[in-house]
Amino acid sequence: MSTTVNEAISRVRNTLKAVKEDPFLTDRTIYASILKYGQSLMKREDNQLRLMKISNIFRTMPYVELIEVDKVDAACYGVYSGCYFKRTKEKLPNVLTGIQGPVFRTVSSVDGSLELFRTDPGTFVSMTRSTSFKYNKRQYFWFLDGYLYFPNLIWDAVKIEAIFENDVETCDTDKCLIRQDQSLNIPDYLFSEIEQYVIKELTMTLQVPSDGSDDSQNTLR
Repeated sequence: MSTTVNEAISRVRNTLKAVKEDPFLTDRTIYASILKYGQSLMKREDNQLRLMKISNIFRTMPYVELIEVDKVDAACYGVYSGCYFKRTKEKLPNVLTGIQGPVFRTVSSVDGSLELFRTDPGTFVSMTRSTSFKYNKRQYFWFLDGYLYFPNLIWDAVKIEAIFENDVETCDTDKCLIRQDQSLNIPDYLFSEIEQYVIKELTMTLQVPSDGSDDSQNTLR
């Protein structure tokens, strides 16, 4: 079972208590540090092609609505006439970026029966100019400025699996309490390494005296 946000925060807090008597740190501060180092190490893992094998760190958007756009919007100049494009209606949440760009596990039909292939505008234009392209039955997509674009796709929506960068939320609302019970979406095997970086960062910050107060009153905001 994946580590929850609350479990990760508690683990860091308990370790800090062993090195600093009664450190006053908000959940938001600890969570922000966990995310910073977690995302950094996940980018490293993506560079080594490990992330795609870990299904529980991906989030699914089961129904992402599409709209029609022109080829200029899709940055697909030079494509043959008669080609049409669709785009996600809204920008996607921020997606973790790895060595090959944003980390998408799958982009597919809503029922998951047909998976699309990732490309880019230049490569797609080159493919369309090949005499064999008319026999190509694959469906393609590319990512540009926060949107996904789809040439010659008739669907009204797609399903997306990706690693999304979580925003740090304030921890005095019901929304945050719900978030704390959710999966951290970081591979469990990375957490010991993440914890080392987080403890080092927060301990060093706690050791810096604030103006007008003694060290025992230091806080992180």
